[in-house]
Amino acid sequence: MTRDAALLLPSTEPVTLIDPDGHPVPHVGHDLPDPQALVRAYAALISARRFNDQANALVRQGRLAVYPSSHGQEACQVACVQVLDDGDWLFPTYRDSAAIVARGVDPVETLTLLRGDWHSGYDPHATRVAPQATPLATHLLHAVGVAHAARLRGEPTVVMALCGDGATSEGDFHEALNFAAVFRTPVIFFIQNNEYAISVPLARQTAAPSLAHKGIGYGVPGERVDGNDVAALLKVLGTAVARARAGEGPQLVEAHTYRVQAHTNADDPGRYRSADEVTPWLARDPITRLETHLRGRGLLDDDTARGYAEQAEHLAGRMRAGLGEDTPSDYRDLFAHVYAEPTPQLREQQALVADELSREEVRG
Repeated sequence: MTRDAALLLPSTEPVTLIDPDGHPVPHVGHDLPDPQALVRAYAALISARRFNDQANALVRQGRLAVYPSSHGQEACQVACVQVLDDGDWLFPTYRDSAAIVARGVDPVETLTLLRGDWHSGYDPHATRVAPQATPLATHLLHAVGVAHAARLRGEPTVVMALCGDGATSEGDFHEALNFAAVFRTPVIFFIQNNEYAISVPLARQTAAPSLAHKGIGYGVPGERVDGNDVAALLKVLGTAVARARAGEGPQLVEAHTYRVQAHTNADDPGRYRSADEVTPWLARDPITRLETHLRGRGLLDDDTARGYAEQAEHLAGRMRAGLGEDTPSDYRDLFAHVYAEPTPQLREQQALVADELSREEVRG
């Protein structure tokens, strides 16, 4: 064993610092975050919820091809970004659009991929945000590679790699943990356990006590946290980032949350779960929980809350305006970004498309 086994075990229960009613919960080892950090998180939560709602509306209007909503999981989306430094990297999944926007990426560029346009829509190098990954867990290996490269260069970079509970059933997840542990790469594996991998419940995916326990076999310390408590998330994820940055190697954090809405707009959750199952989670809403807490401590009033709502509405307006415009298409974009130097086969394919389009113009 390369680690003390006792240090690898996650807590018996998920760490909670603010209960669903907004009351502080004493916890040994974790105090409440700085009040201003909680206020910043609240503002980001309001924008993230509005972003989700507007994206769903854009799907119905035909402006987005698909949208995997993170409604109800916004605390995870906000906290995982807020604990990062500017030089750190975020590796998101297809359900993490709100996290990308919280990272500072333009919302229209964020949704370019889900609109069906080319590539990720934003510059990964400029934003330090990797392209959203639709295949489950494949991006975790890339995240470990970036973290390993940063360590070899002596850079203080930490990588936040997001995934869902379904991804933990993939071989890439286990390969990424093993590589990261052996080479002590500064990467956080952040599992948003929302209870379902599309229609497959968690109980059909694993017999482990928790997903955080999966790190034990690789020598990666794990922790469990209430995924609807942004205060607990800030503390647990912040601690994980600090440990990784200090050279303590990879960290595994499992957030217990719930996918309130459908997997995507193409999904019918009524086929595999009942409304009665969803209802209790509505009372655990991360926004209501934090707002109640902040108001009770005198950190939020009506005017301030209204200001954050107006900022969120401005964000939604930018989304409507940007995605309401038709994107000009150029067939050459299909070939321009495949290789740094186009191959003979690629040039041949481009010539065939050009010839076919010219024939269509003549026929037209």
